[in-house]
Order: sequence, then C-alpha cells, then structure tokens
Amino acid sequence: MNLTYEEAYNKLEIILEKLESKNSSLDESLSLYEEGISLYKHCNKLLENAQLKITKFNQLGIEEEMNLREE
Repeated sequence: MNLTYEEAYNKLEIILEKLESKNSSLDESLSLYEEGISLYKHCNKLLENAQLKITKFNQLGIEEEMNLREE
C-alpha cells in the first residue's frame, strides 16, 4: 500500500461511514471490512515508524547533549 497516513485515514473514515449507514449488502460490507482492516494496519505501521524515528531523534539529541556537557 502506497498511501500517506492522511490518505489511508480518510479512506478508513469513508468505509466506516458506509458500514454505519447499514445500506450495504453482506458481501459489500465484508469487502469494506477487509479493506478497512488493511487500512487500519497500514495506518498503525506508519505511526509506529514515525514513533521509532522520533525515539531515535530524541536519543541522538540526548547523546549529543551529553557529549557537549562533557566537553
């Protein structure tokens, strides 16, 4: 999946609205549910990657700060 977080989240909101409207057939609802789960997993992966980057940046910042204090 090659969507940004915002794109995937917007698609997920649309799917939720369709499922909540209860106007879909069973087959369509199942298909929407599957797509929604896939989008949910994609969003979580993007968030986890962002959190990992932030953690790395913070660790680098702390290490650099400590090195500056030692000098």
